[in-house]
Order: sequence, then C-alpha cells, then structure tokens
Amino acid sequence: DELRAELVATARDQLTVLAMTGVTALVRRTATLINTKGVLYPASTLDGWLSDADLTHISNEVSFNSDCPPAKAALEEALFCSPPSYIRLLERAGTDVVELTGNHNLDRGKDAYLETLAMYAQRGWLTYGGGADLEQADRPLLVENHGNRLAFLGCNMAGPDIAWAAADSPGAAPCDFPRLEAQVKDLRQAGYLPVVTLQAFETEDYSPAPMQQPTAFLRLAEAGAVVVSGSQAHVPQGFKFGGDGLIHFGLGNLFFDQTHSALNRRGFLHRPAFFPGGPP
Repeated sequence: DELRAELVATARDQLTVLAMTGVTALVRRTATLINTKGVLYPASTLDGWLSDADLTHISNEVSFNSDCPPAKAALEEALFCSPPSYIRLLERAGTDVVELTGNHNLDRGKDAYLETLAMYAQRGWLTYGGGADLEQADRPLLVENHGNRLAFLGCNMAGPDIAWAAADSPGAAPCDFPRLEAQVKDLRQAGYLPVVTLQAFETEDYSPAPMQQPTAFLRLAEAGAVVVSGSQAHVPQGFKFGGDGLIHFGLGNLFFDQTHSALNRRGFLHRPAFFPGGPP
C-alpha cells in the first residue's frame, strides 16, 4: 500500500489537468442573475470542476470597466461591459489563463480593455489571443506545469474588424492561418503541446459553421495542435479527432445567458490531462 501510494503521488506530480471552458460574458441575463443572487452564484454548482484543475482556462469576452455599474450591465444592449466587482466570479472559478479572442472586449473602448488587462495581471493571471497591441496578441503563451510544456494560441476568425488588435492598439488577434500553422509546427518541434482556441463563426446549432470552421480546425490539428477548441459557441457543438489532437467546434456557454433558451443551458467543460513528452 505504501508503494502504491508513492507511485500514485509520483504520477500525479507529473500530471497536468487543464480545465477548458466556452463563452464567459458577465452581462445581460447573467448580470441580472448576479445582481439578484450574488456574484458567486453562477459558480455554485461547479463543485471544483474548474478550481481543482492545475490550470483553468476562461474565455472572457467582455472587459471590466469601473464606469459600468451593475444596473447598466444588466440592460439588453449590444455594447457590453462588466463592473469590476464581477471578477470575483472568475476568482472563484480558479482562473489561471484568460483567452482574449472575443469580439466584445473593446465595446467600451481602449481604456476599459487596458484596465481589464491590469486586473488580470494583478491576480497573476496569464493571457493570450489578444493584448495591448498586435505583437502581444499574436504571441503564444508558454506555460510549464509539472514538467509539461503547454503553448496556448488563439485568434478571432469572425471579426468584426474593430475587435482586432493593431500595431498600436489593443484587441483580439486576427486569424492568419499560415502563420498560426507555422507557429504550431515550430512549437511542437520545440517540445511544446499546442492548445489552440478560436473565436469562430457563430451558429445557434449543434453543427459548426460550414466550410471555414471545420477546415480551419482540422488544419491546426494536423499541424500538431493537441487541442483545437471553439470559444464562440453559445450552443454546444460536436467534436472529432484530427492529427493526434482533439477538435471541438464549440463548448457552449460557461457564464452567459443560460436562461435565454434550452440550447444555451447546455455546455462542455474539458479536462484534458497531460504527461511530460506526449499529447493528452
């Protein structure tokens, strides 16, 4: 029994569990729920599925803004913001890595975006798929955990153009697939396990958007990505395997408008496990 316990402990010390999630947007109906039941309420049934992981990924599509009180965040509007107090929900979820490929992070302008980046940095959270400028947005996030070397990459396929970063302004990384494929190949050859997440084209359906989405996801898996995941879907979508990686076209919502329809209430949480030197 002691030997078995020692072997289990040794194996666990070499294991990295990554919790991956779909859409988070702390606005609209989710904001209304938070204002009614408390900021931590949406995470009340997660029971450690996120916080117990070694690394927890959150795709937050809306920037925090000190000029955005809860009453405003709860309105039915197209330009989104979240009050800074709502970040406690992401703390409760155990956030480690924040994806910034979403198309609403610039809804309230550059100042709100940069304020949000500072809030993440203050908490030691890492970001990718967006940033203070295009160079930062395009840069892979390299993370080593328990001897596993992971590389996070992300981009926004769907736009709009105003959501994309530029040389001197913040935003999401626009998708340049030849460049992204080359990055994935180079990182895999360098011993990293690439995890790629995409803000793809939205469909209110279990099937992904035709043509562009399945083809793009498969290209990245065949280039060497061990996970290719869609962060855009408000409805859970299908998955397949390609190359030696998992392709999931859309995980559905984590924290966003689950009360809108029955379809929006379902979603996936991925927990791939990595050992040193190999795919999950």
